[in-house]
Amino acid sequence: MSLEALRPSPLVEQATQRLRDRITEGHWPVGSKLPGETTLAKALGVGRSTVREALRALAGAGLVQPRQGAGVFVLATAPTEDWPTRLRRAAVADVYEVRAMVELQAARLAAVRRTDADVAALRSALEGRRTAAATGDDAAFVDADIALHAAAVDAAHNPVLTDLFREFAPALRQGLIDLVELLGLRDEDPQHGDARHAALVEAVAAGDGDAASRTLEEEFEATLRQLAQR
Repeated sequence: MSLEALRPSPLVEQATQRLRDRITEGHWPVGSKLPGETTLAKALGVGRSTVREALRALAGAGLVQPRQGAGVFVLATAPTEDWPTRLRRAAVADVYEVRAMVELQAARLAAVRRTDADVAALRSALEGRRTAAATGDDAAFVDADIALHAAAVDAAHNPVLTDLFREFAPALRQGLIDLVELLGLRDEDPQHGDARHAALVEAVAAGDGDAASRTLEEEFEATLRQLAQR
């Protein structure tokens, strides 16, 4: 087996890429067992620890699977897409539906767990949304809108919900900008959706989870109807 020795640089990354190339090219078919760490290390001109890290990276990409006492076997010749990549490829409406589920629960939790600092952050974000709306810049308006929703999720004090929202936001941003521009949502009302967002803030501040969730549900249903018209 000839893999060519690697040049000095991040060796783990080089080893991972070299092995990935051999797998995707079909050198080791699906179901086949890779050579042992010692053999791979010698072929690549690196230490066994480097090969071990490279194999771990390939396993994370869904290309190989180590089997206790048996070795490392090829699972696929194409890597599994990671979560951010799948979100970028998904339809905006699909991402929005899942985002709605996350935020509805977050709103209920926020109403119970919010602190004075959270309420202050929400009211500041609401003012930021209003200020951005007054500029006429649709991108700035969408960013300020997302920031308000992020503040509501943060008030739930659940790091998993916060992380999920942070993953959704980039996938939604351009789609929402397009929606605002294509449908002219702010042509007649530059402060589009202000009343609902103000109601959300006040519901969380008042500790009314039902009202917070209901307000968000109305907002999401309206947006999903608009997305369906695109």
